[in-house]
Amino acid sequence: MKIELFDKTNTKVGTIELPENIFNVKWNPDLVHQAVSAFLANQRRPWAHAKDRSEVRGGGRKPWSQKHTGRARHASRRSPLWIGGGVTFGPLKDKSYKKKINTKMKRLALFSVLSKKLQGGGVKVIDTFKLDTPKTKKAAEVLNKFFEKPKSVLIVTDPKNKNTHLAFRNIPKTAMSTPNSLNIYECLSAQNVFFDKNAVEEFTKKYSTQK
Repeated sequence: MKIELFDKTNTKVGTIELPENIFNVKWNPDLVHQAVSAFLANQRRPWAHAKDRSEVRGGGRKPWSQKHTGRARHASRRSPLWIGGGVTFGPLKDKSYKKKINTKMKRLALFSVLSKKLQGGGVKVIDTFKLDTPKTKKAAEVLNKFFEKPKSVLIVTDPKNKNTHLAFRNIPKTAMSTPNSLNIYECLSAQNVFFDKNAVEEFTKKYSTQK
């Protein structure tokens, strides 16, 4: 399938061929939801941790004798029954929130999102985003050629273009990514996804070689 190719002034300069198995995939909301849920779960890290009776201090000796005191028997002050003792069934730092999703499913969900955005005009290919100097003002001028009002944009370009990354990263609602690190959450978070020509070629080449 062919789509229009633009320059930084939003002027059509030609067309580019995109593979249909990546950019013309049927919308699958259930698969997309599963992929996003897995992505977010895999980013989650446990922070809360409650010490159990083996981790709290104290309790080296019995509080009092086992018998003949008239009180209940206790072996250690580290018991959860005591103030300052261990916690029973508390949150632990070794808890894992990870969810597994097959690579083919994750890949297909990403293709489904990109196809959906392309059909709605949310995906564009620019010949190059390369800037001579890392000036945010110049980067903003580029985006102003495409939008009258600020919109969330994900720019996918070669990481070697350091000036581009430095210039665009300070613009609100603008995120940067690379062909090899692009993920479904980034694509869904942005209203528009802009590839430069080299990035989209590298992206399609990456997945065309995978089975």
